[in-house]
Amino acid sequence: MAAAMGSGAFYRAMWRWHFYAGLIVLPVLALMAVTGALYLYKPEIEALVYPVRIAAAPGGVPPSQMVAAVERTSGLRVTQIVRPAMRDESWRVTTKATGGDAVTWFVDPHDGRILGTMQGGGIMKVIKDLHSLALTGAVGNRLVEVVAGWAILLCITGLYLRWPRRGQPALAVRGRPGGRLFWRDLHGTLGFASALVILFLAVTGMPWTEVWGGGLRAVVAANDLGRPRAPVIPWTAPAQEALPWALREGGAAKGAVGGIGIDAVADIVAQRGVSGGYTLVLPATPGAPWLVATMVERAQDARAITIDAASGAVVQDIAWRNFGGGARVVEWGIATHQGQEYGEANRLLMLAGCLCLLLLCLTAPILWWKRRRNGRLCAPPDATPAVRRTVAGLMLVIGLLFPLTGLSMLAALAGEWLAGRLKRAGE
Repeated sequence: MAAAMGSGAFYRAMWRWHFYAGLIVLPVLALMAVTGALYLYKPEIEALVYPVRIAAAPGGVPPSQMVAAVERTSGLRVTQIVRPAMRDESWRVTTKATGGDAVTWFVDPHDGRILGTMQGGGIMKVIKDLHSLALTGAVGNRLVEVVAGWAILLCITGLYLRWPRRGQPALAVRGRPGGRLFWRDLHGTLGFASALVILFLAVTGMPWTEVWGGGLRAVVAANDLGRPRAPVIPWTAPAQEALPWALREGGAAKGAVGGIGIDAVADIVAQRGVSGGYTLVLPATPGAPWLVATMVERAQDARAITIDAASGAVVQDIAWRNFGGGARVVEWGIATHQGQEYGEANRLLMLAGCLCLLLLCLTAPILWWKRRRNGRLCAPPDATPAVRRTVAGLMLVIGLLFPLTGLSMLAALAGEWLAGRLKRAGE
């Protein structure tokens, strides 16, 4: 009997944590689910909005001719050029005025014609900034880290709450659509079926955050688990944005002011066996090298080549085989998170995770409404003080792993304690 009561108290404590976690992050999770699902289809969406698709034709013009056409039309210096993996896609040439937004020019590589422009990264940049809350700056990036931590907590507590018990299957939808049982089962079944995918999305999204992700990159680099070490000067935008996660902490060896042109760089890249798509970043300052970063579909595609601007010598050629274990794990997680590592099946699985997360965000408030008492909305029943402390301690283990989430947990515990004190004082 005592064991059963203890188990019931533990269940109630886990339920309250699940409830409050959802209450805190529900709107942001819904936003991330929608924008994440859209971003999975970035190529298709951009092809609908911009002149991406072209008729493949024999022959073509050298990159220097495309750069010259864009610089002549824009009156600005080109900062980077993107060669697509497919012959039936336009090349993207980027210019940026001092203090202004970048402009991407779509150019037909077969005749050098300018087909159109995209301002400031276009529609997918907006979706990406909404997904990462980058529109709000550093505060938004830290909020994403907090939300991801709470999402991990939601998955763990949700799995516990829905775990099969006597009379409660994990995957079942019972009752009528208007009843509480129907909505509880619908929410629980969706959560149980998708928890591991959502948990994976939350964990693999963490490396892009500034506090936790930046700390992880530093630990990986310090323990020789990342990119090879080299004497470097720090990368600056847009070079840093073109690189895979594992290479962003580094930079390039400073060389002589020079010399070779973009066509020679393209030839060097071809000689190095790069046949797919890549981003070619022009030297931003005297002595800076050329940077070539391959387009990453699978994590194993990650590669960065730096070429001395004066002599054309390849300063560094870093590929997947040169990555340490830590960098490989993170790069694999990012590629899988983005639905690329295992082809269309991977993308569909991540899409299913996003859609289930959105449905969970929609069914949760309905379920809360259905379980109101005497017409009033309320939190789940409380547990005994001893069990509350035990569960809070278990939850704070997650807070130790993700410090910003841990601080928000302490704030939530303090808020609940204060609310309880005020309630008792008013009785």
